[in-house]
Amino acid sequence: MDERERALGAAHRLATEFLGTLDERPVWPRADLEEMLGAFGGALPEHGADPTSVVEAMARLADPGLVAIPGGRFFGFVIGGTHPAALAADWLVSAWDQNSGSSKLTPTTVAMERAAGQWMLELLGLPDGASVGFVTGGQVANFTCLNAARTAVLARAGWDLATRGMRSSPSLRVVVGADRHGSIDRALRFLGFGTDEITVVDADDQGRMRVEALETALTDGDGPLIVCLQAGEVHTGAFDDFEALVPVAKRHDAWVHVDGAFGLWAAASPSLRRLTAGMAQADSWATDAHKTLNVPYDCGMAIVRDPADSIAAFRTGGDYLIYSGLDPWDVTPELSRRARGVPAWAVLRSLGSSGVAELVDRLHTNAVAMAVGLADIPGLEVLNDVVYTQVMFRLESDAATRALGEEILAEGTAAVTGAEWRGRAALRCSMSSWATTSADIALTVDAFRRLIFEVHSHTRG
Repeated sequence: MDERERALGAAHRLATEFLGTLDERPVWPRADLEEMLGAFGGALPEHGADPTSVVEAMARLADPGLVAIPGGRFFGFVIGGTHPAALAADWLVSAWDQNSGSSKLTPTTVAMERAAGQWMLELLGLPDGASVGFVTGGQVANFTCLNAARTAVLARAGWDLATRGMRSSPSLRVVVGADRHGSIDRALRFLGFGTDEITVVDADDQGRMRVEALETALTDGDGPLIVCLQAGEVHTGAFDDFEALVPVAKRHDAWVHVDGAFGLWAAASPSLRRLTAGMAQADSWATDAHKTLNVPYDCGMAIVRDPADSIAAFRTGGDYLIYSGLDPWDVTPELSRRARGVPAWAVLRSLGSSGVAELVDRLHTNAVAMAVGLADIPGLEVLNDVVYTQVMFRLESDAATRALGEEILAEGTAAVTGAEWRGRAALRCSMSSWATTSADIALTVDAFRRLIFEVHSHTRG
């Protein structure tokens, strides 16, 4: 057995041991950053070490600072637990070590990504032939789509962005909802737009853009236009009314972008597809497979209706590069990258269309069950209509709500994260993991029921 085999064997054993602890270990880490820096930092040793011993020491030192994200009771942020097929495929991606920008260089992984992209278009009811660029996550997916949008709407106005730049370009309007995700503003900042240049449209009590408010906003201006809509508000899970909003935007010749980091996948479920009605009439869509599809991190998708718009924004030069029509580096910001779409291919092939629908339905069912259990606890209020996978709740005061959030993390049964909704503190539970069971929900509800008594005692004392 050579050095590589020994190191891989140790990694497999240690990974299996970690995954075997998920049901019992505290969900939140038991060490902070300073402790982990103490474990891993210090001066770089002068002499190296055997790879196997490095892997074994790494796992031992890391354990207190690891979060049980792959388990069934991590409900923080919107983070899925990795599906077995995706995890195994991801290991192979690292072993294969393919630079997956060009189909001429790495035809296997590019073919797998192209197949996975086509499957996604079919599952989500999006236009056949759209470009699917695999990027790092939802943030870069939004950036990638909005970059294509900026290039395209300026081209419609007779402005070639690639040659003439932005300095003297026509004034471009960007319209967003009041409850958009922060990654939209951040993507726009990357593209040169300040917050003063963004038109914000009012939203309802669930975070859905108001149709009449969009109509008013678009009537008040002219010029190249991008409208950003949302599939799955990050606190409430609510979906914009695409059937009403997209036609309004199109009447004003807008490029319509949909941020659907986790919500786009509702279209794969026959019972939830109604939430995305009209979404396919947009021009671009962003999503993140590490959320609802449960692949490892580093797998967002930027989907653009017309691949020519992606190519106009991203195709690069270089006489040493090999072009073949439509390669990954033609539709994303990267040249060199790992084959991040392979785990998506693996989980889609493992589940099939019915399995994806069942996964999405199960996440929604779990969210409803969690909301029902929490609402049965005296003094706890569920704040949103649970239409998808998000549950938001609070106690009677901000102090008690924040204290409850701290207590559940310290107690260790589950992880939920804090939020603020309409000026008041809240806690947010996101159902994103294939591993969550009804027993996980029951354990979490029981933990909250126990902890609320302690919180009331402290905050009232």
